[in-house]
Parts: sequence; C-alpha cells; structure tokens
Amino acid sequence: MQDRSEFFSGKRAVVTGSSKGIGLEVARTLAAAGADVVLHGGHCATSLESAVETLHDQGASAQGVLADLSRQEGIDHLLASVAKTGGVADIWVNNAGADILTGPLSEKDYYRKLDQLWKVDVVAAMQLSRTIGFDMKAAGRGCIVNIGWDQVDWGMGGDSGEIFGAIKGAVMGFTRALAKTLAPLVRVNCVAPGWIKTKWGETASDAWQSRAINESLLQRWGSPADVAHMISFLAGPEAGFVTGQTVVVNGGRSQGASS
Repeated sequence: MQDRSEFFSGKRAVVTGSSKGIGLEVARTLAAAGADVVLHGGHCATSLESAVETLHDQGASAQGVLADLSRQEGIDHLLASVAKTGGVADIWVNNAGADILTGPLSEKDYYRKLDQLWKVDVVAAMQLSRTIGFDMKAAGRGCIVNIGWDQVDWGMGGDSGEIFGAIKGAVMGFTRALAKTLAPLVRVNCVAPGWIKTKWGETASDAWQSRAINESLLQRWGSPADVAHMISFLAGPEAGFVTGQTVVVNGGRSQGASS
C-alpha cells in the first residue's frame, strides 16, 4: 500500500465550510497529511483569513475562497476559483452547512431554517459534487466525502430533529447514488457524525450535555478531530476499496438512548 505522505503529497483538497469547527479541523488534518488545501467560508472573510493563516502556520499550502453557497452565484464562484487556482481537485469534502442552532438563523421559523439547510446542505452539495465529480471522472481519479447525521437512521423528535433528518437523509441517499454514477474512477462516501462538540455543544444546557454523553457507548462527546480523522482515512490510500458508504462516527450508540 502506498505511504500516506506520498499519497497526499501534491494532492489538492477542497473543504467547504472550513473557516471554523469541523471543517477547519478537516482542512488541518488533510494539510498535515501533505495535501494542498483550498478552504471555503460562506460569509465571514475574517474567519476565513484566520483559518488560512492557521494552515500557513503549520507549514501547509492553503488558500481561501469566500462564497455564499445558498446562492447560485456563490456555487459558481467557488467552482471557478478552484479551477482557476489549479485545475481539478483530487479530494472534495462537502462540509458546509447552514447553522440553524447558533447565530441569526436560530431565531428564524421552522420553514426558513428548512429552506436554508436545503439550499446549502443539499442543493449546493449535490451541484458541487456532480460538477467536480464528472471532472474527476474525466481526469481518471478523485474522492468526494459528504457529511450526513447519525440520527437519520432512528430519528430524533422536535423541529431540529425533523429538519436535520430530512436534509441529511437526502445527502446520505445522494451519496450512495453518486457513487454508482461515478464508479469506478471516483469514490464517493459519507461521514455521519453523532454528538460532536462544536460551537453549539460548548454552550449547550446540562440536559443536552448529559444526553450527548449518555447516548455514546464511549461516554463522551465526539471532537472535530474524530470526524476529521475518518474523512482523512476515506480520502486516503487505506480506503481505496471503499465507496458508496456512510460511516458513522458517534462513539457507538447506547441501547438506552432516547429518541
């Protein structure tokens, strides 16, 4: 099997939604493996610039693209920017998602949240994946990783549970279909995180803290690094015979977990 550093050296990886949180950790992990990384941010140029500097500080080759993926112009701008700076990407991670739990969208109603998630998490991910995926297929190589949600399989009650279940269920189904479309030259997989301590988890109530811990067999929150390492594995040489799969990263599901 090819050495990881040799495999990733010279590879171009694009990680959407990588100005902070899980996306930034994915970008850092791929850069540490040897990839040249394009980071993407949706709205805040300052956060994106800081993320790019973080990778530069670790000695990585990195650049940033600011684009609102809820708009067609933003999708087109990201694709054009990536193509202009180096041609077809070798690795593409669709991590970008509308934040309906913190920030301005958290105050909007059910259908506004659903609309934004649909545009960013589903429509943009599908369009980006198809465009870059067919380019990868023409080039004869490539890997795409999408982000799902572990609770799609059993459901979670409440507004957020309904919305995320529908949205991430669509992403997971699309992943399986696209893997067949792009085979055998391009691999397409999905990572479905469980309770990962990002911005929302840092300030969640005691009840949510307890739930997150108790629903994992490993009795802890997951970290962005847990997700990033799995994505790096799926993008690497060890996963060369893995495609069309959704890999759950949740520390194991406790049988006593509530829905």
